[in-house]
Amino acid sequence: MLSVPHAGRDYPLPLRAALRVPLAALKGLEDRYADALGLDARRTETLFVAQRARAWIDLNRAEHERDPRLDDGAIASGRPQSAKLRSGLGLVPRRVGNSGDIWQRRLSGDEVQMRIHADHRPYHAALSAALASARARFGVAVLIDVHSMPSLGPPASAPRLVLGDRFGKAAAARFTGRIESVARAHGVATAINAPYSGGHILERHGEPRRGIHAIQLEFDRALYLDEALDGPGAGLPATANLLRAILDAVTDEALPNAIAAE
Repeated sequence: MLSVPHAGRDYPLPLRAALRVPLAALKGLEDRYADALGLDARRTETLFVAQRARAWIDLNRAEHERDPRLDDGAIASGRPQSAKLRSGLGLVPRRVGNSGDIWQRRLSGDEVQMRIHADHRPYHAALSAALASARARFGVAVLIDVHSMPSLGPPASAPRLVLGDRFGKAAAARFTGRIESVARAHGVATAINAPYSGGHILERHGEPRRGIHAIQLEFDRALYLDEALDGPGAGLPATANLLRAILDAVTDEALPNAIAAE
């Protein structure tokens, strides 16, 4: 299965009316056109693509990661705030890049709760149902969560693809090993869990002990976007081919277990 939670470009009117920054500034929160990678690479896999913009609600954050500096419904849980939440990237992002605070007013608790009920819970419910169905049918299920990242450094020395499995908590190591091998064959340098180990989607859905594995892929945006990092570029077909090869390798890795389970 494929999930693309951060490429949505639907900015509802209530969001636009509450902004204190230009709408274009919110592109900094998007995994710009990561959905194009998923759509081009997909064959028969189940694919979930979020349409709502990440600025509306972040599907890769837990429901409790509500920012008290923005959200009147945020309740102190007693647990430490995550680094992402402290930096303004909670369930509803408060800040974006160098543009600073996004909103011209605080959000009511009801507003945020509505977004949870309308967008966050249905997305995760659909993922859960599809993974459970695959697990029941094949004995194993694998979720590939597709994201994009800014370049981590010069292409000659920096990873262009970061694999995240929450340090082995979300997927068996054999899957990340196969993905590394595929990327190497395509001439793409990788890193594992640094600087991105995976977020709420992996934490919530990855259960390798039950045969449900979840892996996050962070593609360097320069691999597939144009020079302005704003639209699809000349590298999109090659990057989609890499993702296709990754899906084939993961399927091949999972299939023996599925046959044994049946």
